[in-house]
Amino acid sequence: MLDLTHVRSFIALAEELHFGQAARRLNMTQPPLSRQIRLLEEELGVRLFDRNSHAVALAAAGRAFLPEARALLAASEAAAAAARRAARTRSGGSVTLGFIGASTYAYLPRLVARARAELPDTELLLKEMSGAAQVEALTLGRIDLGLVRPLGGASPLMASCVMREELALAIPLGHRLAGRRRAPLRELEGEPFITYSAEGPYMRALLSNAFQAAGVRPKVVQAVSQAQTILSLVSAGLGLAIVPGEVRAASFDNVAFRAIDAFPAPSAELHAIWRPEDRNPVLAPLRELSHQVMAPRS
Repeated sequence: MLDLTHVRSFIALAEELHFGQAARRLNMTQPPLSRQIRLLEEELGVRLFDRNSHAVALAAAGRAFLPEARALLAASEAAAAAARRAARTRSGGSVTLGFIGASTYAYLPRLVARARAELPDTELLLKEMSGAAQVEALTLGRIDLGLVRPLGGASPLMASCVMREELALAIPLGHRLAGRRRAPLRELEGEPFITYSAEGPYMRALLSNAFQAAGVRPKVVQAVSQAQTILSLVSAGLGLAIVPGEVRAASFDNVAFRAIDAFPAPSAELHAIWRPEDRNPVLAPLRELSHQVMAPRS
């Protein structure tokens, strides 16, 4: 079995290509570093470096071994981190959960409350991140579970819908549509409209498709990325907007929310995403719980 100390020394020397600099990086002197490299070469039965009194270079075997050595060291560090994380709670587990802001109005508070009640020994570490940032963080192993809008295109990540919410029309209180219980999309023809920017591609595409299907062309006056900002602009009287139904939990006294009269009613999904190879033992219980707390439809 390879000694990780020897592997770490190999990586340092392979990157520095200088015994003195590699030794200083490892906080040791050159003789023990040379001994560790020699022991590793003997165990592998190959020459990893071409060296003389003037220079050090990676041999062919060393070049082939370097990416594997890095992966081996990264895996060992990840295993150690998982063990330390598991030791933080009595049940031996914690989950780092990424989430988008849109999940905080109803879904995330319910999930956290249920997790505290039903998984009391699981430590839940929360990180607010954009959907794209969550995909990257999952790929790099920085989070265990993400809450995002549906991913477009092929992805190596697993995904499952945990909430589906109908969209609602957000209207300034003084607007003519505020007196209606329901508003058809055709009523938005030519109306000043606040929509999602390209930073919110899922919602932007969802609204664009709904308007196209209804043959409606609202007059877009602003495009922003967050529902909270959209509601602020509606509150200021800049226009109307369509937002996920759960956003109604936000407090804006001069904004009315009305159901959209359309069939089928447009709706937005929230997905849980995770790495299929993740071995965190408390991830599966939280994933199961995430499907049980689906917010009621509006």
